[in-house]
Amino acid sequence: MFSGARKETGAITTTESIDERKERYAAMVDHFYNIVTDFYEYGWGQSFHFAPRWKNETFMESIKRAEYHIASRLGLKKGMHCLDLGCGVGGPMRNIAMFSGAKITGITINQYQVNIGNKYNQNMGLSHLCQSTQGDFQNLPFPDNTFDGAYEIEATCHSPDRVKCFTGVNRVLKSGAKFCGYEWVMLDRYDPNNKEHVRIKEGIEVGNALPTLVHYSEIIRNMEAAGFTDIQYYDANEGVHSPSQIPWYDTLTGKMSLSGFRMTHLGRLCTHSMVWTLETLRIAPAGSTKISALLNATAIDLVDGGRAAIFTPSFFFIGTKK
Repeated sequence: MFSGARKETGAITTTESIDERKERYAAMVDHFYNIVTDFYEYGWGQSFHFAPRWKNETFMESIKRAEYHIASRLGLKKGMHCLDLGCGVGGPMRNIAMFSGAKITGITINQYQVNIGNKYNQNMGLSHLCQSTQGDFQNLPFPDNTFDGAYEIEATCHSPDRVKCFTGVNRVLKSGAKFCGYEWVMLDRYDPNNKEHVRIKEGIEVGNALPTLVHYSEIIRNMEAAGFTDIQYYDANEGVHSPSQIPWYDTLTGKMSLSGFRMTHLGRLCTHSMVWTLETLRIAPAGSTKISALLNATAIDLVDGGRAAIFTPSFFFIGTKK
C-alpha cells in the first residue's frame, strides 16, 4: 500500500497507490493501531492529538483546552449524548465528559483500543458517562437521530470517503445538532510541484496509515455535500509562529528534561533500542522495531511540515444538521 515510500518521492501519490489504501483502509488502520497504540500512549498520553499552545501553557493544558473548546462549540451539558468518531483509548471523551457532564459514546475500528478505553472509563468512575464501542465510522451502527452532538479529533484523516463518513454523522444527529472536529490537512503554502513538500506530505501519510492528505477546502466541500449548514472553519494553529505561542510540533522536537527526554533524538534512539531488545526477547510483538523506526521518521516529517507551514493537524470545522 505504501510501496516506494521514503525511497522515491511521489511513489505513493499516484492514483493507483491512493486507491489501494482507500480500498483497504479498514484493515490498514486496524493493524496500524494494534501496533502503535501503546507507543502513542507512552509518548503522548491518552489523548492522541496535537493542540495550539500559548506561552506559559503546559502541553497537557493545551491538549485539554482544545478538547474543552469542542465541548463549548457543541454546547454540551449534562443530559446530552455526544458521539466521538475515532475515539482512540478515550482520553478526549473522558476529559469532555468531566468538563461538560454530557454522556459520550466513542467508536473506533480497533478492538484493542476499545478494551483499554473502557478499562480506563471504569477505573476513573466514568462508565456511566463514557463508553467505547468497536465499529467503522464509515458505517455508523447507530439509529437515526440519536445524538445531540458529534466530534472527531484528528481521526477522519483515515477516512477513504469523508462525504460518506460525514453523511453518516448527519444521519445519527438530531435536527439542529452540530458536528465539529480538528482535521489533518495541507495548507495554502503546499506546492504539489515542490519535491520537498511532496516528500513531507508522503512521510506524514505513510507514518500515520493515511489514504492521502487533502487541502483544507476539501473538508468544507465534504461537509456541504453531507448536508451540513452554517459551516465555519479556521486553522487553530494559524498563530503557530507567533512569539506568544509555542508551535504545535514543539513537543516532537524534544527537550533535555525529565518529561521531554523521550522525544529528543537521543531519547527516541534509546526507546528504539529498548523496543528492539524487547522484540528480540519476544516480549514485544513482531514488527515493533519497524514501527518504532517509522514513528521516529514521521516525527521529523511532522516537524518539517509545521515549520514550513504547509501542514496543520488542527484545522477546525463545525456545521449544523438541518
